[in-house]
Amino acid sequence: MQKRTSFMGVVLALVVLLVGTSSVFAQVQVTDCMGCHNDTTVITEKQTALSEAVHGTGEAFGRGTSAGCAGCHSGGAFSAMVAAGLTPDTVEAGDPNPTRQSCRACHQIHTGYTVADWALETTAPVALYAFENVTYDGGKGNLCANCHQPRRAIAAADADGNIAVTSTHWGPHHGPQSAMLLGTGGAGGVAGVPSFHYRLVGDTCVTCHIGADNGHTFEAVASSCDECHAEEDDIDGAQAAVAAQIAELGDLLIAKGLLDEAGHPVVGVYPAAQASALWNYIFISIEDGSSGAHNPPYTKALLDASIAALQ
Repeated sequence: MQKRTSFMGVVLALVVLLVGTSSVFAQVQVTDCMGCHNDTTVITEKQTALSEAVHGTGEAFGRGTSAGCAGCHSGGAFSAMVAAGLTPDTVEAGDPNPTRQSCRACHQIHTGYTVADWALETTAPVALYAFENVTYDGGKGNLCANCHQPRRAIAAADADGNIAVTSTHWGPHHGPQSAMLLGTGGAGGVAGVPSFHYRLVGDTCVTCHIGADNGHTFEAVASSCDECHAEEDDIDGAQAAVAAQIAELGDLLIAKGLLDEAGHPVVGVYPAAQASALWNYIFISIEDGSSGAHNPPYTKALLDASIAALQ
């Protein structure tokens, strides 16, 4: 009798377990799982590519333990930030267990247990919080703009016409590409407009850096360029010209004592025009890093103005 009672207890426990989990798995079929977990390379090819990308390597994710950095430096904290409707500057707690930007950072992995889980975490337009009334609306590229935006704009000049460079990390902060695409974020009163890569390329960042083959190294995809650029377009020559101007500006900043030989800002108080030139150098060369590709006219205008300010 005791054995029978124990057996019935086990059966009852299993029934309770099945009923309790049925709400999660009731609609999940084996064929659903096989949409992703199958004998193709649909997952492994992306894991391999991500292992070569900055998002999937390096130690920057360690900064995710800090509240001010967690929203973008930790993949898990990014997902939580998006779900809570926060921006990187409003995250209140660091991630005690930060992760790199894995599949789960950008995709809705294992929420519906179907191929729909490849959907992006968000594609809502992004208000750039360093500026007033500036919104990035670039389709799927909006996901990227949540973090690839400046953390600050340059300070206004003081009563004496000077701007303080307050630290060796002074500048717009990492990843201001969305602002560059929109033609904003530079210094010195240089006007800009959204680039053709923003206005004419559907899904912006995703089209150019993921491409039709869904590559995940996040390097620019040549076949995406070919969709718009003709063979006679000298893209390499245009970027070489920008690189030459960047080098010229860097030499001028070093000669003026605003930039050290290692490429870091020198703390001090400088005339606004010189500080603006330093800001633009950091914005273009160190942080945007596209050699003008994201917004050629705006990049050139900023470099021209900055070089002129130091000559």
